[in-house]
Amino acid sequence: MTRFVQLHLLTSYPPSNLNRDDLGNPKTARLGGIERLRISSQSLKRAWRTSEIFQQSLSGSIGTRTKRLGAEAYNALIASGVSEKLALDWAGQIAKVYGAVKKDKPLEIEQLVHIAPEERASLHELVATLTREKRGPSDEELDTLLHTQSAVDIAMFGRMLASKAEHNADAAVQVAHAIGVHASAIEDDYFTAVDDLNINEAGAAHIGETGFAAAVFYQYLCIDRDLLKRNLGGDEDLTQKALKALTEAAVKIGPSGKQNSFASRAYAHYVLAEKGSQQPRSLSLAFVKPVSGSDYSDEAVEVLERVRDNMDKVYGACADQRKQLNVLNGEGSLAEILEFVATE
Repeated sequence: MTRFVQLHLLTSYPPSNLNRDDLGNPKTARLGGIERLRISSQSLKRAWRTSEIFQQSLSGSIGTRTKRLGAEAYNALIASGVSEKLALDWAGQIAKVYGAVKKDKPLEIEQLVHIAPEERASLHELVATLTREKRGPSDEELDTLLHTQSAVDIAMFGRMLASKAEHNADAAVQVAHAIGVHASAIEDDYFTAVDDLNINEAGAAHIGETGFAAAVFYQYLCIDRDLLKRNLGGDEDLTQKALKALTEAAVKIGPSGKQNSFASRAYAHYVLAEKGSQQPRSLSLAFVKPVSGSDYSDEAVEVLERVRDNMDKVYGACADQRKQLNVLNGEGSLAEILEFVATE
């Protein structure tokens, strides 16, 4: 049976604007009839995969998301002395391997493409061959640009190539939007800036405002361990490294939005890790009724654990094994959590 790893995190962020909507305010969602703060899963996943924790732990196994593969090939061809006309033609053929290109920008792919380090290396090798042999790419060579790969972030979060479905990858990691466990009001930070060289005139040189709010967030991740290992070619060591890196990043790393303005960096103060073959379930039910006491952080832990235990009573054990960390009472450790999620 499929084995799952589930992570339930509670993280308290002070005044911040980590993930903005189209108006520049913190994103929100209504749950239980109350407006809560929200951090999108896309924002969280990007913060994790680009973090130093991820990059250092999984160096050489992280892919690149870009629209500029055609432009990269073109620039390399030009730098190697290929004429502009031929470079445009050859690079255009290369760009089309990864997806449809824009009509007005024939080297730019319409959608972001996620490619592995091995596939990017294949692109560089092809460009070097074309330059050396002074010719355009063959169909056979273009077909080899996408191939078997072991990028951890592709294995985790998947990829979709409309014209090359055989190289698609199903995501082994599902990430929920982080949601505030209590009601939050978005406020405006009115600020001014003074011109240091202005000594004769009163008043500000710049006036602005930005939205902010604070909340304790509930975050849920579900990892299909078996699929992750298959996506990584059956490599158990890399699977364990990936699980540890993802868990540590999720616990320690938040989006970078407005960090210079708010310095709202935070670690999760509560982590519940679960393993088992049971059908996964989020514990967001615990917060449909918003936490409303004077100690959001501690009360959120209490409510989450109560719902977890009640679900076990009703459905039977929803996990085979559990491990938790609670900063508020000094229980557990990150090292124990990382070892727990990584081992089979």
